[in-house]
Amino acid sequence: MADFTDEDDALLAELGVEVEAKKASSRSPQEERIIAGFEDIQRFVDEHGRAPQHGEDRDIFERLYAVRLDRLRTLPECRSILAGFDRQGLLGDQFAALEADGEELGDDALLAALGVEAERPDITELKHVRSSVEKQAAEEVANRTRCEDFAKFKPLFEKVQRDLDEGVRHTRPFEMKAEIEPGRFFIVSGQKAYVAEMGEIEITAQGRTDARLRVIFDNGTESNMLMRSLQRSLNKDEAGRRITEPVAGPLFADQPEEGDEASGTIYVLRSKSDHPMVAQHRDLVHKIGVTNMGVKQRIAGARLQPTFLMADVEVVATYELFNINRTKLENLIHRIFEPARFDVEIRDRFGRPVVPREWFMVPLFVIDEAVNRIKDRTIVNYVYDPMSATLVERAQ
Repeated sequence: MADFTDEDDALLAELGVEVEAKKASSRSPQEERIIAGFEDIQRFVDEHGRAPQHGEDRDIFERLYAVRLDRLRTLPECRSILAGFDRQGLLGDQFAALEADGEELGDDALLAALGVEAERPDITELKHVRSSVEKQAAEEVANRTRCEDFAKFKPLFEKVQRDLDEGVRHTRPFEMKAEIEPGRFFIVSGQKAYVAEMGEIEITAQGRTDARLRVIFDNGTESNMLMRSLQRSLNKDEAGRRITEPVAGPLFADQPEEGDEASGTIYVLRSKSDHPMVAQHRDLVHKIGVTNMGVKQRIAGARLQPTFLMADVEVVATYELFNINRTKLENLIHRIFEPARFDVEIRDRFGRPVVPREWFMVPLFVIDEAVNRIKDRTIVNYVYDPMSATLVERAQ
């Protein structure tokens, strides 16, 4: 084929004839995919003014881009390919180690996220990873529909607003998924949202809990969304808030009085782990925690979670809470039993060492006594003595 001169090229260009075919084929398909993946990250940076970040509260695409950027920074061949495209200096930062979200994807999925084909069936191609991501993202977007029985929820919203006006309730920043349960009120996208119902708890592929919710909004609409979807919406909304329960009522009680608002549950668990130290002291080793969700929901998927020693558990005692700060109460209980904290190191599902902090070598009857002393507020005078396995009065 004859070579074209510059004048020939100019004439062909005027005629609309493409003459860049040789340049288009100068890169391999793998290099093109790496560049395309990097351009996705650059568009994110252009739109948000920052690099993508890891974190459970981040959008699924941002988390994917963060993992992809980590890999691009650590792979010399990728840095070489992208050197001329890095107009934002994204590859010049100190190399970042992969975080947990990245590790959960696995090596093949990470390579696929980069557009790099592993030498195995086409399941690792980027298009399949994107399809999976799109499915998860689509799961987060639940269409709102008209709430046919809104008449029964409208008085609840009106009462909540009165409580806010009178200072009986307050709003505070949303913190964690555990706050989402039936009967709770939130503010998301400028609207009050009421969690009316929660379906069965399910375990995701990452070992996390999730459930389908029925969420009613104060504009008369409702949504059948996932718990994690509501969590993401609240985390992404800078004005997203949790509406607290009424602040009146007793510090602690077995049964609520009229007007009391349930706050949660103290739960005591025994582990079914076959770890030698656990098996040796099974009747004494207890996890003591406080939750604002159902205990069954809290322990779902226990065998996949380090905090439960990567094993199923048995519920041996529960105590209902009313109008009390759960976090402060849990800290109090843990301080009392600190001398008996059960120190054991286990491996999580990624093989990383973990030392759970909520397990104690304490007889169940002592835990029950501590709860009773919390009720009558005499607990401040006592500490736990592991030598005698009893609560003893503090030295004056």
